[in-house]
Amino acid sequence: MTRTDTAEAEVVELCSELIRIDTTNTGDPATVTGEREAAEYVAAKLVEVGYEIETVESGAPRRDNVFCRLKGADPSRGALLVHGHLDVVPADPSEWSVHPFSGAVRDGYVWGRGAVDMKDMVAMTLAVARRFKRDGVVPPRDIVFAFVADEEAGGKYGAGWLVENRPDLFAGCTEAVGEVGGFSLTLAEDKRVYLIESAEKGIAWMRLRARGKPGHGSFLHEDNAVTKVAEAVARLGNHTFPLTLTDTVRAFLEQMSELTGLEFPEDDLEGSLAKLGPLARIVGATIRDTANPTMLSAGYKANVIPSSAEAVVDCRVLPGRQEAFLREVDELLGPDVTREWVTDLPPVETPFEGPLVEAMAAALRTQDPTAATVPYMLSGGTDSKHFAQLGMRCFGFAPLRLPPDLDFASLFHGIDERVPVDALTFGTRVLDTFLRSI
Repeated sequence: MTRTDTAEAEVVELCSELIRIDTTNTGDPATVTGEREAAEYVAAKLVEVGYEIETVESGAPRRDNVFCRLKGADPSRGALLVHGHLDVVPADPSEWSVHPFSGAVRDGYVWGRGAVDMKDMVAMTLAVARRFKRDGVVPPRDIVFAFVADEEAGGKYGAGWLVENRPDLFAGCTEAVGEVGGFSLTLAEDKRVYLIESAEKGIAWMRLRARGKPGHGSFLHEDNAVTKVAEAVARLGNHTFPLTLTDTVRAFLEQMSELTGLEFPEDDLEGSLAKLGPLARIVGATIRDTANPTMLSAGYKANVIPSSAEAVVDCRVLPGRQEAFLREVDELLGPDVTREWVTDLPPVETPFEGPLVEAMAAALRTQDPTAATVPYMLSGGTDSKHFAQLGMRCFGFAPLRLPPDLDFASLFHGIDERVPVDALTFGTRVLDTFLRSI
């Protein structure tokens, strides 16, 4: 066998078996399932090939995380963190064509919740880590492999807790790779571009609250808490925040223009982005801040005017826009509505340059000679938000060569989530080459 054959031979099985472990994260610690079982599975696979592992419970029962370190040739260099999360979002089996926790392998895909978010990358990482240990591979620098809990609920019982309480686990780590990046977009029959995440919008889940005078629903009423919240939510939800091009988005547009010949004028940016097809949804969400109302709560009876009303708004904020964003929000809310953070995770951004970026591009070209790489900003969030607080430069690099007609973005948290078998084996080869070279 060649050096990656053993890893390729087991990556599909690893991914399928991980999917079969139901690690649904509801956001309620009382109803979370399976993270410990998945951590035990990963730990056993690592121990089997000789790793010394550390399992850490992160702030709540059964929220387990697994760590191991592979020593490199030059201990004076900063270590690389390779991280993946074990939890997944809920899935309703009645909506799927296969059971979401079947891990079915059919029609050239591995199916199930977590197939792309992100048990595919966990499986690739695990396969390569096992390959390195079996063969005594010594990478250029230390590699810390981390398999963590609770990413889908913001990391309070995962990466956030670990960074705050166990920073020693990341000792010496200066750079990190994880989700969501390294996936291909086909530009022509023989030409693909691979998007590498180098920035993320901030996540600010905001609870709005208004108070008023309670009373009977049949009376005239000028101090209605429900009305106050409803009007504030409507103003905020209908507001368009200003177009703002960050360094990452500007670099993406410039490089895509060079690769495709398309133009992206700022006076019609939304319209020109539509030329990118499904990718437009991802990029379009990174050219301005957003504030989307998602929850409303008030009252307990049809004929009783309540004394308070609440709403939750999902806000995503661009790097450098935090202060200006809050000023706009407060102006829109007005004096009768207060706000508080449910979750407040900052945006992150790092320059798309340096040896690590070059190594990612070179590793992709070993498997796809036409590969071009461009940076992009993720509109969502990952555990990079926590690891960046320790001073790491964070990138999304879970390499996958995808079929041209696959709407990859729709699979994240979507129905019939699946990952191509060929993409898994491709990614394993790329990751193997990358980790040997950095």
